[in-house]
Amino acid sequence: MEPIGRRIALHRRRRGLSQAAVAGLVGRSESWLSQVERGLRTVDNYRVLRDLARVLRVDIDTMTGSGGQASEPGREPFDADVAAIERALLVGAQTGPGVDASTAVRDLHRAYQAAHYGDVVAALPGLVAALDGQDPAAVAAGYTVVAKTLTKIGSPDLARIAADRAREVARRSGDPADLGMAVYQVVCAMLPTARAALAEELAVTTAEQLTGDDPAVRSVAGSLWLIAAVAAARRIDAAVAEARLERAERLAEHLGEDANHRWTAFGPTNVAIHRVSVAVELGDAPAALAAAEAVDLDRLPEGLHSRRVQVQLDIAWAQAQRRRDAEALVALLEVERAAPQVTRRNAVARDTIRQLLARARGTSGAAVRGLAHRAGVAV
Repeated sequence: MEPIGRRIALHRRRRGLSQAAVAGLVGRSESWLSQVERGLRTVDNYRVLRDLARVLRVDIDTMTGSGGQASEPGREPFDADVAAIERALLVGAQTGPGVDASTAVRDLHRAYQAAHYGDVVAALPGLVAALDGQDPAAVAAGYTVVAKTLTKIGSPDLARIAADRAREVARRSGDPADLGMAVYQVVCAMLPTARAALAEELAVTTAEQLTGDDPAVRSVAGSLWLIAAVAAARRIDAAVAEARLERAERLAEHLGEDANHRWTAFGPTNVAIHRVSVAVELGDAPAALAAAEAVDLDRLPEGLHSRRVQVQLDIAWAQAQRRRDAEALVALLEVERAAPQVTRRNAVARDTIRQLLARARGTSGAAVRGLAHRAGVAV
């Protein structure tokens, strides 16, 4: 297999970019990229791989030469659950006896927000079948939970299919909040791919179009500004990311509470959580930890464990960057306790575990190795 450095150099030249330009866009030095391209050092950090793929406008599997396998570590490309969802989306599936679509949609959104991802994944084929012929609002909400779950487990291609279906239904019904939430899922599905720039543009355009005093519309618009802030941070544009966080913050202030309209979990606390995530995307560990100190998770509506997991995941990464490995391990163990699927499937979690493994010593080393074994990270 051709070394990754050579493939990076090939795609960089095809785009007509200098080493200095690419290195600057991914927050690295020109000498670092030169060493990578010459095979003197490797790229084993998923965030850096993702950013390189975005700048070079290729998918990660193309750049790494993984033969079309999933770009996110830890996901088996043909695992039974994803294959069943794929079949349900593309071929069809039989509805289980007594399945009520509206109830199933509500329950699966709640399970997703509770970070019970395994339960949601297992139920999605039946949900897809049950959505046929249902009320447009239920169909839009149903395909939304399908899309966000697929994005979460590293299947953005299938997530895009589900999100597009939600968007089409919402367009026909004319509900702006449903349409905005479907677009949000399209954006999330596109961000990990070579179409990240289009995803960011779509998020901003849609957010600007969503106006009015309706709490659901404000919540969806705020969520789009938050994901747009994350997108800006991924291309290391701190000023734009901050401006978008401020747009979301104003909407949250108008909303006046930590709510969960259209399953967005949008409100002042979610904005604070995204400040942590934006700092992480910018690679600013001290800022991420400072932002995390300002987050009051007790203000979140009941059942939003997934938001708590995200904060712990960001804290783990930031602590690892500062070489505070004990604190990073505590945060990862909290993630594992709340949502073991995250440590097994999430790229950032697995990358952080690898960092801790490389420095593991003594008693804490045994705990890190145990976590790595349970997460399926090679020891």
